[in-house]
Amino acid sequence: MHHVSLLVADTGKALEFYSDLLGLQEAERPQLSFPGAWLQLGDQQIHLLELENPDPVDDRPEHGGRDRHLAVTVKDLEAVTAVMEEAGINYTLSRSGRAALFCRDPDGNALEMIEA
Repeated sequence: MHHVSLLVADTGKALEFYSDLLGLQEAERPQLSFPGAWLQLGDQQIHLLELENPDPVDDRPEHGGRDRHLAVTVKDLEAVTAVMEEAGINYTLSRSGRAALFCRDPDGNALEMIEA
């Protein structure tokens, strides 16, 4: 996999979550006809696309594991949990018993973080 694209309403607000909170670094992005940002995630990328979202943002399942989601590995889930709690980000733990949590970005995109 090379990248995953996520629709966002406000690139700046999304970068506060992905860069400031989660620590992802911006990657070079060509000049496109719409705002956005590319973020490096290991050898892969997350592309934030500031475009109108055709999908409903409200009334998504509370637990992101029951919704489409992006899953990434983390080295220390306890540290991620502390960051989420300090930032007031709601999350749920994996219902499978794995060391993983699910949260949503400011645009309702679900993310799973699995301890490697």
